[in-house]
Amino acid sequence: MSVLSRRPVADIVARRFAAKINSAIHPAGEPRFPEIVVRTTYVRVETRHGPVAATLYFPPSPVGVPGVYVNAHGGGFVVGQRQQDDAWCRFLAANANVVVLNTDYALAPQTRFPTPVEQFYDVVSWASEPERDWDGTRLCVGGQSAGGNLSAAVSRMALENGGPAISLQVLHYPPLDIVTPPSRKPTPLGSKAVLQPWLCEVFDTAYVPDRALRRHRFVSPAWGDNADGITGIAPALVITAEYDRLRNEAKQYAAKLEVAGALAEYVEVSDVDHGYDIMTDETDTIRRMYSLITGHVSRVIG
Repeated sequence: MSVLSRRPVADIVARRFAAKINSAIHPAGEPRFPEIVVRTTYVRVETRHGPVAATLYFPPSPVGVPGVYVNAHGGGFVVGQRQQDDAWCRFLAANANVVVLNTDYALAPQTRFPTPVEQFYDVVSWASEPERDWDGTRLCVGGQSAGGNLSAAVSRMALENGGPAISLQVLHYPPLDIVTPPSRKPTPLGSKAVLQPWLCEVFDTAYVPDRALRRHRFVSPAWGDNADGITGIAPALVITAEYDRLRNEAKQYAAKLEVAGALAEYVEVSDVDHGYDIMTDETDTIRRMYSLITGHVSRVIG
């Protein structure tokens, strides 16, 4: 067992890594899709663990009362901020006739599981309430990487709690099994891969230091038999990257969703690694995949 699996060490490394990497994440207002202009406003949503900040993106020419898409950013539960998904949120709001609620959540190691999951569930519940400026009965959730994990967890919570009703969950290169050691998750890129085993170990330990708790269905929905008995869960669009270390677990979860009759589509993006839409300039690929997601969202709530 690596020294990075020890909670005090992982916490120190996680804090230092977050301080270094947050300044390098694409900021809001990045030049990607500069032609897309939408109205935004900032809100604070109360949750059982305190308020979280969020940004609302409104469709430029709404047809009728729009539905809502709640977005959670990625970052291994340790780094990241909602602004890194600004381009995606603008793209979706402009092309799917939906309001996008792009939310923050508490990060590890300062805050650990289950706080981020419960915060995201509370934000989704808030978005579903009838007094909003959109139709909360037409609701999607989604996120990249850790945000995809949170979206899967919240969809499972909604199933078990009897709501809110979710029309689609979008799981974009999500981590869905943090029980299996990252060194046993292959990638053809080897040392050039975005997610190195040491980094995964730091993220996993900072978020869920208790190894037994990592088996929880809200932490590792693809592990073991956690995805058995999920009939009735929100339909899912699962997107993986060909070179991503997390590809196989997302593919396995997609297979379980298909058995449950809840797989909208499984897509593997060729020739890219984890975080391709945030950390690369593969604009054609990004636009193609964003359009694919937008099409799914439009069909169910747009």
